[in-house]
Amino acid sequence: MWLLSTALHCVALASARHVLLSRDETSLSKLTLSGPASLPMDATLPLNPALASFSIETASFEEFMGNQSYPNKFSQNLFENLKERTGVPAEVRIGGITADSTFWDPNQEAALYNFIDSTGALRNTTLGPQFWNAVKLLPEGTKIVMTLDLKSLNYTRARDMAEAAWMGLGSRQISRFEIGNEPDQYYLNLDAQKYTAIWEPWTVNISKALGIDYSEFQIGATVKDPLWPYNTPQADALFDCVSALAAGANGGNTVTTCSEHTYQYSVCDPTRAAVATLTNLVNHTRLAEYLDLWQPRIHSVRTQLGPDAFVIGEFNSVSCGGRANVSNTFGQAMWLLDTTFYAASINVSRMYVHQGGPPAHYNLWYPVDSQSGPIQVFPSYSAYLFVTEAIGHSRSLRLSNIFPGRQANGSSITTAGGDPSAGLISVYGFWDEKSSNSHNYPAKLALLNLEIYNQTDSHPRPHTTIDISAYLPKDQEVIVKWLTAPGADVLSANITTWAGQTFASGVAEGNIVEEKVSNGQVVVEASSAALVYW
Repeated sequence: MWLLSTALHCVALASARHVLLSRDETSLSKLTLSGPASLPMDATLPLNPALASFSIETASFEEFMGNQSYPNKFSQNLFENLKERTGVPAEVRIGGITADSTFWDPNQEAALYNFIDSTGALRNTTLGPQFWNAVKLLPEGTKIVMTLDLKSLNYTRARDMAEAAWMGLGSRQISRFEIGNEPDQYYLNLDAQKYTAIWEPWTVNISKALGIDYSEFQIGATVKDPLWPYNTPQADALFDCVSALAAGANGGNTVTTCSEHTYQYSVCDPTRAAVATLTNLVNHTRLAEYLDLWQPRIHSVRTQLGPDAFVIGEFNSVSCGGRANVSNTFGQAMWLLDTTFYAASINVSRMYVHQGGPPAHYNLWYPVDSQSGPIQVFPSYSAYLFVTEAIGHSRSLRLSNIFPGRQANGSSITTAGGDPSAGLISVYGFWDEKSSNSHNYPAKLALLNLEIYNQTDSHPRPHTTIDISAYLPKDQEVIVKWLTAPGADVLSANITTWAGQTFASGVAEGNIVEEKVSNGQVVVEASSAALVYW
């Protein structure tokens, strides 16, 4: 059994890393990590350097990157900042809902044309040969996941787009093809069997058309949350990667990865919108319980396709475009940081944060001026700077969530199950297999204080002192880089800093700020995070 029901939190904390703590009247004031410092049994395999990746709505792609005549330097710089930290660019999925209404026209002069009707609604998108030159404006070496139309059930259209992409970008840049976006939401009422009956022969025939004799397709792209308990007839009947594989979708050996989509909250309807608040969003317990629902599927997919095979191919905080003063805040940066690391800790290989055209409140940046606002970076971009710098240029870095840690069956330790911080503190360790102390001590730690503190609050900013001494060689001095802003409600990248620098202009401004700590006591303010290394 891979996951506890979120209603059952009384299981013994058999694999937990123990802590000692004290409280003042308002928040957790001291947390002492007691180890052990050795590589945990639940540590991941080496992290994919493209863990922090992107999904860009097909119809919005030219807004983000421009075209060959007018490149979007702003977006180019923001992507390059991430590549600089790992040496490997973020992967980019070109997809989203508009992928299922996107056509290929070899005679079109424009790179991308969006047909908008008299009501202002986007009806369809057409790509021309110049589109591939726009894709090449991404950092050199960027791998692309290209989503093809499935919803129209027009095989020729999907094949033509695949052939055009293959000719325009080549096998070195195309990482995978994906057929269909969120097919579990189609009016066609597809189930795993009906989907497989279409998807499997399409992938075989497209592979033949392209002369490919190896797996090149990403299956799934489904969005409905798993049911719990997972091993029931109702849960097994859901259409997802696992049920599609069970139905024979990989009969032609075309599947290389599985993708599913996660949106923890939504404003698509009033009921869900009522709980899509910043306080609910920025909490480790809630996000861990949510992502834990995927653990059985992740295990099944990795067993069938390999350890790097499960990706979250589209995700963000609040579906239907995000929510103002929630998804565009520094609080979202804290959520994005914790979500990315936690997903990695349960063996999600890559996370593709979704970006749509303005007015999508969950974008990491607005690439162009629009009626929704000027070109700008949002605080959440800084979370990806943190993630990429934590990974760095290592290809042997393994991750574990060491606080609050895990129960014996792999599920997260919740408040009721033993997290004394009530979901406000999260600590991740990074062990580098190629370092001299690879199994004895981590090489880095990420300390997250998710407690909400707003810049409008009149009381002093709370903080928690985290004692990391048990994870350090004796008398080891550490270096700390901070992710911070005046508060969780901050909307501006001008006052959001990563290691003392701001990135509102698309490039780093200011001097890098690092702090040295020699006593193993790192003071982490509410709504901030620290990357600790030595």
